[in-house]
Amino acid sequence: MLAFGQAVKTIEGCTSNDIPKHLLTATEPFILKGLAADWPLVQAGLNSTAEADKYIRQFYQGQQVGAFVGEPEIKGRFGYNQDMTGFNYQTVRADLTQVLDKIQQNLDNPSAQSCYVGSTSVDLCLPGLRQTNDLALDVPNKPLVSVWISNRSRISAHFDLPDNIAVNAVGKRRFTLFPPDQLENLYVGPLEFNPAGQAISLVDFHQPDFARFPKFKTAMENAWVAELEPGDAVFVPSMWWHHVESLTGFNVLVNYWWRQSPNFMETPAGALTYAQMTIRDLPEAQKQAWKNLFDYYVFSDRERAAAHIPEHCQASVGKMTADIIRRLRGIVLNRLNR
Repeated sequence: MLAFGQAVKTIEGCTSNDIPKHLLTATEPFILKGLAADWPLVQAGLNSTAEADKYIRQFYQGQQVGAFVGEPEIKGRFGYNQDMTGFNYQTVRADLTQVLDKIQQNLDNPSAQSCYVGSTSVDLCLPGLRQTNDLALDVPNKPLVSVWISNRSRISAHFDLPDNIAVNAVGKRRFTLFPPDQLENLYVGPLEFNPAGQAISLVDFHQPDFARFPKFKTAMENAWVAELEPGDAVFVPSMWWHHVESLTGFNVLVNYWWRQSPNFMETPAGALTYAQMTIRDLPEAQKQAWKNLFDYYVFSDRERAAAHIPEHCQASVGKMTADIIRRLRGIVLNRLNR
């Protein structure tokens, strides 16, 4: 294995019902050692793969899941095909039992197909699982709780807007994380055409092509690595890039996503898309003028732009509310539909 940066710091002593609130607004990753050690799912997996499989099946009620299936040649690395005209796997809808059967039948088969069920609602797919396998999180918004199930797999580096606690319930897993400022060094692929809605790094972390991706060496130096045993969890801050490897024949992860901003706020990705459409190809002087406007109205303290305007007519310059965002959404839609 190639050498990547530094190990993620480990915090001991937290439990699934006792996670200090200040940790949930951190801006750097950390491991919560044994956070979910008391989960019955974790205990089942420590006993045997078969017991973990049986434990999961008792909650399944027949809801079909989306699954990625790749041939042995991809070695678990889901992504683009060779010429980037498509992807190197098939997307199927299937019963979870079919996926579990396929994984269990090929636990020790190095030539098996790669099977991966990603980001599936726990409450829809495995209703009742969270009654005894859950985290108590003191966060502003209700978390989105998802399950990820696979054999050996590699998910290319990507980022997510929400903060994230990912619980490694069954198997072993490795997260390789990068701060947001490593964007250029990760050689990110298309923003719109990608495997699962998020742009991904084009670099094969097991065999990086340094002739094609020379700056990736800098990314490696700035990486943070989290090795997770069953019951461990990792906190992934908003916007941090993370490459995720499932290292054993059967792996289950449960993750909790939440945003620190109010639910009525739009996601910033739309602003990036709209800015690409309207600003990126302007003459340089105009781009710099717009950059100054963005710095003033978006990236600086709100009071800087609003202090001299009476509060009753500050509108979008002042504090955002659900009503203001509703009006702004209408303005944006009208402009897009011209």
